[in-house]
Amino acid sequence: MRSLPLKGAISDDQLEIIIDGGVLVENGIIKAVDTFSKLKSEVDSSDIDYLEKPTVGLPGLIDAHTHICWAGSRAKDYALRVSGKTYTEILKEGGGIYETVEKTRASSEDNLVDLIEKRAKTHLQNGITTIEVKSGYGLSLESEIKCLNAIKRANQTVSSDLIPTCLAAHVPAKEFNNAVEYLHYVENEILPQVQEKELANRVDIFVEDGAFSVENSKSFLHSVKEKGFDITVHADQFTSGGSKLAVEVGALSADHLEASSEKDIEFLSQSSVVANVLPGASLGLGIPFAPARQVLDKGGILAISTDWNPGSAPMGDLLTQAALLSAYQKLSAAETFSAITFRAAKALKLSDRGILNPGFLGDIVGFPTNDFREILYQQGQMKPYIIWKNGTKQ
Repeated sequence: MRSLPLKGAISDDQLEIIIDGGVLVENGIIKAVDTFSKLKSEVDSSDIDYLEKPTVGLPGLIDAHTHICWAGSRAKDYALRVSGKTYTEILKEGGGIYETVEKTRASSEDNLVDLIEKRAKTHLQNGITTIEVKSGYGLSLESEIKCLNAIKRANQTVSSDLIPTCLAAHVPAKEFNNAVEYLHYVENEILPQVQEKELANRVDIFVEDGAFSVENSKSFLHSVKEKGFDITVHADQFTSGGSKLAVEVGALSADHLEASSEKDIEFLSQSSVVANVLPGASLGLGIPFAPARQVLDKGGILAISTDWNPGSAPMGDLLTQAALLSAYQKLSAAETFSAITFRAAKALKLSDRGILNPGFLGDIVGFPTNDFREILYQQGQMKPYIIWKNGTKQ
């Protein structure tokens, strides 16, 4: 995945393929990538992992948008949606996110750690070595800190890297009179504690009807950025406006984009903000996919993430979702792999992963095939059979 552009379309013939290749890793960092015959003389034979069957090696996959810190289930919501109710209708009636908030608040921190570990291990088995994890099902100082503590603790026990994001501004907590009052609480009560305890340096907000308006979100994000946080935005999921805001405030990424107009996509693609599309939400809600093809054709940075959460995106299978999006929107294999490796790393402001190249982390996943095209052709059914995290076999 090296020597590929950060922005715009990519054809498969731009992929660099090393036949009978090898990766030399020292102290968790890639030292060299070349043919096996050239590399094997540099190390003791006892330190070599020989692969006996045909294998395609890729950088460890990156999921740049998940909500895997939650308790409970929202199967009832799913049944209501497939019976005709909308996501926003359920939210306004007190269900949706609020149901998960109730169950997450009631959960112990230890239980949340166990749940995060279980989901992170499932992701690792599927080749995902870096996982962004949001809070956002606490909506109070005590519960948001509990969630972020659980993410921090889980990060110390799982092999994958968990990147925490504070999404206290998910929806307004019911205890407050309005969204503005709640955002002041997040800004003045929750975020100082997050910063003091070093629980996250990223902040997210859900810009949407039933959550937070563009106007209120803009003021909040400017203030949060001044405090030293990196910012990202839940944008254009059901209505337009969030992606334009993301560009205006200098967010790292605008995530969702299912409702983005052509003008929105053009404006977004001319910026350095990553367009992070979430096909799992489209599959979970039964709504159109975000216009990923347009993002690429207009020269934007495309990432693909799962949005793994209990409500709108319960599947949590990155490769399956990316393959399905690729089929529907005619994304090349090179574009799809880029969107779940180095372009996803850009959404997390990580410059040390997503490419197999000297100086990068030794995160490598091996698929049981001799043709990279088979991976997406199998539409998520071909899983990696061997995974290295920081050069260590998992």
